[in-house]
Amino acid sequence: MSEPIKNRYDFVLIFDVQDGNPNGDPDAGNLPRVDPETGNGLVTDVCLKRKIRNYIQLTQDPAKGFDIFVKEKAILNDLIDEAYKDLNIDLEEKPGNEKDGKTRKEKGKGQGTEIGSARKKMCEKFYDIRAFGAVMSTGANAGQVRGPVQMTFGRSIEPVVTLEHSITRMAVATQAEAEKQSGDNRTMGRKNTVPYGVYVSHGFVSAHLANQTGFSEEDLNRLWDALKDMFEHDRSAARGLMSTRKLIVFKHNSALGSAPAHMLFDLVKVIRKPGENGPARSFADYAVTPIVEIKNQCPKEIEVLEKI
Repeated sequence: MSEPIKNRYDFVLIFDVQDGNPNGDPDAGNLPRVDPETGNGLVTDVCLKRKIRNYIQLTQDPAKGFDIFVKEKAILNDLIDEAYKDLNIDLEEKPGNEKDGKTRKEKGKGQGTEIGSARKKMCEKFYDIRAFGAVMSTGANAGQVRGPVQMTFGRSIEPVVTLEHSITRMAVATQAEAEKQSGDNRTMGRKNTVPYGVYVSHGFVSAHLANQTGFSEEDLNRLWDALKDMFEHDRSAARGLMSTRKLIVFKHNSALGSAPAHMLFDLVKVIRKPGENGPARSFADYAVTPIVEIKNQCPKEIEVLEKI
């Protein structure tokens, strides 16, 4: 594995959705998430991280340290057990290191320095643990780790309208349904969409926490790739047309950074273009602060990178 990153990063992710549901709320009949007080659309950080995980799983070799811990149908405790097996630690026998005690307090569970070793092994194997951290204290116990990469909810620039559409399937699931409809064989359903919305999410990459998980420059470059292209490989009828429109990165010249994140984020503004008064229906209806202007207002200790 390469060396952990040495610099702090903050970034702004701007993406949009057209005629789709960017993040359904299961507690509200899968309606698009909205702030009830303002009507602005929301996309959770968990949703965005899921897309990053899926992109890494699709494009990287899991055998080279790019496996994904939290993935579909995964049994997390089994993956923690595998880490102990890779370390040749038998959790049914007494600890191999006298510092960890002469007897195993609980069969099947790590203790003492074993937990730290397992945590390190898990960080080496799984990209999402190196990036986002994980709670691994269940089962055999590999402890927990805070990840250097964190993101905020995506929030739409303007209030969004959530629409509910009736849809028809020209088939039924059972013979009983067919008989009830006298052979008409139709199934009615509902589909929820947002006609259009531009969303902004903010992110942070901590060099201090990267040192704990081993998050490297290679890992960082894979993160930028994922943020740029994750929607290209996450197409579905429910999500409509989603696209990353801008990814602006602030690279600090040190691990601690040279300016508060909110001051940097305030330099990036997304506003409606003059004369655009009706409902927005494309990204062309908005203007983003030019990168040259952002650089001119940014402290000289911080490098501004426009990834897309």
